[in-house]
Amino acid sequence: MRTDIILSGVGGQGILSIATIIGSAAINEGLYIKQAEVHGMSQRGGDVQSNLRISSEPIASDLIPLGKADIIISLEPMEALRYLPYLRKDGWLITNTVPFINISNYPEERKLMDAIQGLKHAVAIDVDAIAKQVASPRAANIVLLGAASPFIGIDVDKIEEGIRRIFGRKGEDIVEMNLKAFRAGLEHAHASIGQTK
Repeated sequence: MRTDIILSGVGGQGILSIATIIGSAAINEGLYIKQAEVHGMSQRGGDVQSNLRISSEPIASDLIPLGKADIIISLEPMEALRYLPYLRKDGWLITNTVPFINISNYPEERKLMDAIQGLKHAVAIDVDAIAKQVASPRAANIVLLGAASPFIGIDVDKIEEGIRRIFGRKGEDIVEMNLKAFRAGLEHAHASIGQTK
């Protein structure tokens, strides 16, 4: 088993929380992990990117080479496209469709969506709207984690255990809110996968 994941977004969106949950689930499964965080400006609004490598065998490097990522998980569509050169030809892009417009020359939204929809393996959903509907706007990152979970290579139950471990100290209400967000994202991913077949 080997899964190489690039996580991307902007500061404040919760990308590193996604990495922490996946890492916790992987360690609990007895898997090896290596993580490299590459920050632009990690404060709210700056780009954030992390390489997360999971394997049943020891991992030599924490950086994912060009063309070798199995999955790109992105909370921001332009950031998702920025890392496409790292994605394998048969890899999956899982992204939020809502842009975080933090620069004056941000690309036209329609062009971004056309590029994403032109990919053979992509799940593009409005995680912000789903989070507001089922849990809380603050759980958008966990909706995205749910949408990515079919592609990670770790049993969904183990990822849910990771959510319980990471959020457990914040109380049962927070755990349940995040589990609802996770399951809603998973449901949307299954619907999207069905449409791409």
